[in-house]
Amino acid sequence: MSKSVSTKALARSYGAERGLTSVIGLLALAGGVAALVVGLGWLGDFRARRPVLDPLAVEWLGGHAVPAKIVAIVLGVLLFVFGLWWFFRSLRPEGRPDIELDREVGKELTVTSGAISSAVQADAESVEGVAKARARAVGDTTNPALRLTLWLREGTDLKAVWEELDARVLSRARESLGVEVLPTAVRIELDSGERQRVR
Repeated sequence: MSKSVSTKALARSYGAERGLTSVIGLLALAGGVAALVVGLGWLGDFRARRPVLDPLAVEWLGGHAVPAKIVAIVLGVLLFVFGLWWFFRSLRPEGRPDIELDREVGKELTVTSGAISSAVQADAESVEGVAKARARAVGDTTNPALRLTLWLREGTDLKAVWEELDARVLSRARESLGVEVLPTAVRIELDSGERQRVR
């Protein structure tokens, strides 16, 4: 399984947020480097001594005050709306996909994410050595994924649990959902046993 596929189940995807942050960071870095180059006089002493706000630009803005204010207000409103949209987009809950197994009219069959999670959790808890399990379906309807947490009893053979989990639990989940690939992130918690007080 490729890394790009398997990582879908590890955590919520923040690709868009990281992309925007990277672009903003690169633009800020480019602006800072440009200011440093001009300020150090690498482009000539004349440019280094000029004020930050070019007098020609200030004069042009003074002569076109009304259009400049309109453009500034429009840009400000657009940035404000974009910021609100991005804020609420980042806070929205992670998708929990419902899988449509049959779309034929009159025979529609949809499996909810809750049913998927409950079935996988029940199968995982039936594996020998597993004290408790928790499953969660994530992703979207076209690319579902699973997050599975297992609590193992003390002394459990981890290799045997892993083999049964892959051969029975995850295989059954793939067959039931009609998918060839079901990215799954498995977290395993090991019981340390009951602690004894030292006297």
